[in-house]
Amino acid sequence: MSSSTTTFQQPRKALLSPAQLEWFQTSDTYTRIITYIETLNTAVIGAKLSDQCEESDGVKAVLNILSKVEDIAKETPPVDNSASRFGNPAFRTFYDKVQEASESLHEGIPGLPKDAIQEISIYFNESWGNRSRIDYGSGMELNFLCWMICLEHLGVLKEADHKALVIKVFWRYIGVMRVLQSTYWLEPAGSHGVWGLDDYHFLPFLWGSAQLIGHKYIRPKAIHDAEIVDEYAKQYIYFACIKFINSIKTASLRWHSPMLDDISAVKTWDKVNSGMLKMYRAEVLNKLPVMQHFLFGSVLPYTGPPPLEAGNGEDSHEGHAHPHVVSGKVINGKVINGGDLGGAGQREVGWGDCCGIPVPSAFGAAAQAERQPGVRLSGPGIRSVPFD
Repeated sequence: MSSSTTTFQQPRKALLSPAQLEWFQTSDTYTRIITYIETLNTAVIGAKLSDQCEESDGVKAVLNILSKVEDIAKETPPVDNSASRFGNPAFRTFYDKVQEASESLHEGIPGLPKDAIQEISIYFNESWGNRSRIDYGSGMELNFLCWMICLEHLGVLKEADHKALVIKVFWRYIGVMRVLQSTYWLEPAGSHGVWGLDDYHFLPFLWGSAQLIGHKYIRPKAIHDAEIVDEYAKQYIYFACIKFINSIKTASLRWHSPMLDDISAVKTWDKVNSGMLKMYRAEVLNKLPVMQHFLFGSVLPYTGPPPLEAGNGEDSHEGHAHPHVVSGKVINGKVINGGDLGGAGQREVGWGDCCGIPVPSAFGAAAQAERQPGVRLSGPGIRSVPFD
């Protein structure tokens, strides 16, 4: 697509109230995001990480950028922060370096209009975590997805790249993020890191389950067999993520990843995959604590109710338009009891979901556990699963 038909703009936040989020769920931008996820999902059904697929110039350019981001991380070591299980301040230095390099990195992408860089680079910059909180969650992962959507919209990436975008580009991005998470002990953003999936990511499980659809031998329950996990982690994103989780958490999945443990009882990967899509809608795209940080520009526009003035500031925890509720207490004039919380996508937001109650990095907890024999990581109780 030629930039001559587009007036690019600085992306901005717009979803600061339930009414705005409700509009978003019926918008073309919402449909575009979920359709892109589903399209990439279809592209990798039955695929292996080792599959040969042609890398276009656009894909090669993106992979090169991801390698350069990893190089920046390797050139920015963590500072001594061993007494804490929380994020390492050196992450802010890394973040600033990526911001400084962002324009030149984008200028090296063949076919990318120069006047588009200011807009789409924002999604790229926000893909690595939050500078002030030193955390990372599904909202940042969504930014990387939107960066790919923008690049395809501008003709840099093609329909023929879809398989490579998952098994090459996105998987490389996850690899870079693992470096950042382990180097800087990024905290899980809000409470979403304790859904019972991965502390940080969602999409690897969605697209990873698509890879396994129709597999003759492997069933979801196989995640409990260490030998199978080790063998198939080389070929399948889902098992690679299970292996990673097992490598940094010493307790069983039942304790630290209850959702994954529950999902393992589902009979087929088709059902797991369709459930993951439902869960992504409910827990990411339909959740104000996540989407209040989403940025709209010309490629992914917002044309709904006007944004509110309050809460537009970076990392503002005051003046949120959404309610905060605590089970059994009166918040915003409403009595909330434990039974009112409902299932996935139904409960109202609690403080830990968005307003900065820190969740320690699993890397930090694991490191301290090694120094304190007998200490084990544990997780929350089991939540309902949208896999029926």
